[in-house]
Amino acid sequence: MSILINKDTRVITQGITGKTGQFHTRMCRDYANGQNCFVAGVNPKKAGEDFEGIPIYASVKEAAAQTGATVSVIYVPPAGAAAAIWEAVEAELDLAICITEGIPIKDMLEVRNKMKQREAAGGKKTLLLGPNCPGTITPEEIKIGIMPGHIHKPGRVGVVSRSGTLTYEAVAQLSELGIGQSSAVGIGGDPINGLKHIDVMRLFNEDPDTDAVIMIGEIGGPDEADAARWCKEHMKKPVVGFIAGVTAPAGKRMG
Repeated sequence: MSILINKDTRVITQGITGKTGQFHTRMCRDYANGQNCFVAGVNPKKAGEDFEGIPIYASVKEAAAQTGATVSVIYVPPAGAAAAIWEAVEAELDLAICITEGIPIKDMLEVRNKMKQREAAGGKKTLLLGPNCPGTITPEEIKIGIMPGHIHKPGRVGVVSRSGTLTYEAVAQLSELGIGQSSAVGIGGDPINGLKHIDVMRLFNEDPDTDAVIMIGEIGGPDEADAARWCKEHMKKPVVGFIAGVTAPAGKRMG
């Protein structure tokens, strides 16, 4: 078992016709069960075409209806990425994973508020991972994002991190020691994002195939402290925490 994604997950790539989207869709498709998992792409201007056999649709809603996909990964450039997130929400997907870095804060504020309003009105809740994140992987089942698949090893330790690079470092060291991972999740370092450390810790806490968790954070913001307080009260499994950084230079925004 795993959290968020597994070998049965079906994925849409938003931004599949761009250079970044094509490269990482290819890498993800070629990892483990990716041939079965990556079933659609979206680009309104290229609907009806395909990318190396993956059909391209005009909208996320159409792609989901035609393929049964429940997850999207977003490589859309910053100016259009928030709109791409909202399109995934309106299509009622289970999870949207936004890799894009540099989305304007105003755009993310607007889409986050719309997501909250939709949920408050009784609409389906779509989980958001990112933006500015490496994605998530269930080793030897599926990877969605930009992480190097070869460093991961299946096992029973969960990993969650704000930093993509530190995620890779932790995973690589675990694998070298023969310690496999149930899932590794990069939540991203942007000030306005979706899933927080505490949300992922809750998922790992309830996952019967995760025995322990490594939580990696960075200085700046209260999220890691909030998760630590929650873990102290509720976590049933061992947790190892690491915060990168010592001080934030005056006037410099971290993350």
